[in-house]
Amino acid sequence: MSSAVSVPPDVVRRTVAPVWCPFHVTIAALIVVFTYFFCGHSVADPDIWWHLKDAQILVQQHHWLRADQFSYTVKGTPWVNSEWLAELAYYGAWCAGGLKGLFLLYSIVAEAIMVGTLVLCWRASGNIKAAFLPSVIAVMMSVVNFGPRTILFGWACFLGMMFVLWKMMNSGRAPLWTLPLIFLAWVNLHGSWLIGLIVFAIVIVGGLFEGTWEKVYARKWTPAQLRHLLTAFAATIAILFVNPYGYRVVFYPFDLAYRQKLNVAHVEEWMSIDFHETRGKIVFGVLLMIVLLALAARRKWSVTEVALICFGLYISLTYVRFLFPAAILIAPILSRQLDFMPQYQQEIDRSWLNAALTIALMVFVVRHTPGTKMLREDLAKKMPDGGIHYLLNHARSSDRVYNHYFYGGYLIWNAPSIPTAIDSRTDIFEYKGVFKDYLDVIKLKDSLNVLDRYHPDYILFPKEDPVTYMLRQSSRWHLVYEDGVSCVFARPGAHS
Repeated sequence: MSSAVSVPPDVVRRTVAPVWCPFHVTIAALIVVFTYFFCGHSVADPDIWWHLKDAQILVQQHHWLRADQFSYTVKGTPWVNSEWLAELAYYGAWCAGGLKGLFLLYSIVAEAIMVGTLVLCWRASGNIKAAFLPSVIAVMMSVVNFGPRTILFGWACFLGMMFVLWKMMNSGRAPLWTLPLIFLAWVNLHGSWLIGLIVFAIVIVGGLFEGTWEKVYARKWTPAQLRHLLTAFAATIAILFVNPYGYRVVFYPFDLAYRQKLNVAHVEEWMSIDFHETRGKIVFGVLLMIVLLALAARRKWSVTEVALICFGLYISLTYVRFLFPAAILIAPILSRQLDFMPQYQQEIDRSWLNAALTIALMVFVVRHTPGTKMLREDLAKKMPDGGIHYLLNHARSSDRVYNHYFYGGYLIWNAPSIPTAIDSRTDIFEYKGVFKDYLDVIKLKDSLNVLDRYHPDYILFPKEDPVTYMLRQSSRWHLVYEDGVSCVFARPGAHS
């Protein structure tokens, strides 16, 4: 799937792949350390726990979950688990190393993606120095998705796709046959594949035009190239249906966009960028850099580059969740515009110094990697271990526990005998109206009467939550357990 394409001289110049050397490895090590600082020392994510339980069921019972079996509010509701393959990876890490295994897997994946972004920028610009700054910015933009999260595997697939597409845009030749394989893995790892499909389409459409307009140019694909691209695109769409849930996985992103209104409106990662926060200021800095480079740089922008930047800015400004793919989209384009920076000069390099610095950086990361004890202590500060222990010792099998949204997954993994009221699988709870009721509860909108509709025997909420304060003042509930993290309330006269 390849042939020659007419491209501007500045693009042809970059098609010769540079050679790795100790200096490049040191730059990559710096990105690893910088990423490590943002990874934190925590695995206290609300989603990872029900992901582990899903994978455990698949491994031990040899079947994919197709309906909810963890809650008493929506039990039996059909459910699509489009992240089963990523769950298996985390479950394997858990079986191999427990909490430390989870941390190592997610931090290694995050660091690999960020180093891969550096390499992508370097290949796009041909200048490792020009690639470094956009890669640092990419790390800061991507922090929103750091953690033991399945979405990291989705963005790893996104990066792999971008390597193929950039090679095609740069030289007109690329292994397009790999793209359907990437999407085959992606559709079973995470539902973010739709972003990749849109980017793939943008690259194809960007090559349908020819012309030059001031600082923007367009070059058409040759008939052979266009045929190969369209064939790969069609094969990619077809292969999306190769998954345990069939068409339901393919249509799920559209279900999320058009049916799950409360999910998109209230879950933090679906919020628009806030320019008062640090990440908003970083995005503003990227916008400013793009404007300044557009005004000052002598190099022309391709239509595809402009379209990719516009799409990256749109998805990241609209939803914080998509800052990560936006960083991968924008960073290599910025690095091309920064190629006026001095090139690396191997003749004045000191290989021994670079090697020593790289080793020192890697030793620093290894020595400061948190152990199980540190991760457990962090988890104990954020998750309701004490409250769960109380419920396991006092609640009867028939009792209902109304839990905080962020505690649901942790209950599923650590106390499977206690059915949950809600967890972060927001979709099925929105379908049945449970999520709307939960929002009414936490907004103190007739909360006591809403709670009564679910007939809970116990309520498990964070100690400092407004709902907890309300329950302390209510005669309908009395406090039976509290610690520094969570509180358990029971109805007066309930079994205890």
